[in-house]
Amino acid sequence: MTRFTVASFNVKNLIGPDQEYYTFESYTPEEYAWKADWLADQLLTMDADIVCFQEIFEEDALKSVISETDARGILANDANLPDPSAGYAKKAIFRKLAYTPYTEAALAYAPNLNDTGTPGKRRPGVAILSRFGFVGGAEIVQDVLPALEIPFSDLGGGQAGSFRLDRLSRPILKTRIPIGGQTITVFTCHLKSKLGEYIRPDGAATAPEADLTQYDAAGRAMGALRSALRRTTEAWVLRREVLKELEAGNPCIVTGDFNDGETAVSSEIISGERPFRNYSWMRRHDAKAANDRYSKAENEQITEAVDSVRLHSAEKLFVRRSLRDMVYTAAFGGVYESIDQIYLSRHFHPEFEARIGEMEYFSVFNDHLTDGSHAEAPYNKLASDHGQIMAHIRLT
Repeated sequence: MTRFTVASFNVKNLIGPDQEYYTFESYTPEEYAWKADWLADQLLTMDADIVCFQEIFEEDALKSVISETDARGILANDANLPDPSAGYAKKAIFRKLAYTPYTEAALAYAPNLNDTGTPGKRRPGVAILSRFGFVGGAEIVQDVLPALEIPFSDLGGGQAGSFRLDRLSRPILKTRIPIGGQTITVFTCHLKSKLGEYIRPDGAATAPEADLTQYDAAGRAMGALRSALRRTTEAWVLRREVLKELEAGNPCIVTGDFNDGETAVSSEIISGERPFRNYSWMRRHDAKAANDRYSKAENEQITEAVDSVRLHSAEKLFVRRSLRDMVYTAAFGGVYESIDQIYLSRHFHPEFEARIGEMEYFSVFNDHLTDGSHAEAPYNKLASDHGQIMAHIRLT
């Protein structure tokens, strides 16, 4: 029996000091030291076997945080763990207190292809840290080749138009991780945010919609539409990559900052459809008469086809079996929501007979979050603006 933990950690703009990552945004050496200190403490507290990171501008900065985490963890072990010769050294409490350094862990980093290094216009990537190492090399998906052309259906009024995407806003990172005799495919992503995407005219300093003194409600709504189109299309690209693994029979864990809740269209694209209760009630797609419905055998066939490629929210699996009534990973303007997700293929679902394991617990590290409307919020800018989530999984 093997137990392991997998976590998703949006670190909020990890980059070294005195580097302008967004316009007018940078860390002084003191601010960077504070941020790195907080990140190392949080990583030590989580002590996860697999950590999927978002908003990494520099791999070296992440490696430095990991090294600092190890230094603190080793000191904690020296202070908290008894000498192995002690008769009580094998008690379970000490196994729980023990920290396992990432010294032998593998790190895969996916830089953002949109990052030109230009001060003030930097773009973050993602990373995966694994104590189990990787099987083969990591795969990065950001350029969409060939470009994705999405036609819209003609509703009877002529041409319906199309939407085209040839690059994701941030990379998708895919790794294969050997755990307890299994090889599990782990994805991490950071989908397009809900921030409006506005077009700056040639020769203009800014997009017109950015000027709030000339508030353009329709223009800002169009910006939100562009963001939503990009986010849902990126979700489909991720879904396509996940399906390749599921259709090959590989167990999958999908993590990241989805910038949407579990019931959002983009999240449902990633997780896949829920099967209809009974397809025998449903009229056939090629019905020749009003009562021409799918057979019982076809109902079972369709249900299995849908179920076999579904992903399940670790958070919701946990909430179903616990007394916790709310989980959130982001708080702003009075809205508390979960936009960071861990999804599991049915290989980990407790009701799937052929499961290889299941989730035992789900941790949320969100005590540092403050509502963006709270007076204290601006002073918490160096910590992450996301809660961290972690699934505790047992392989059978």
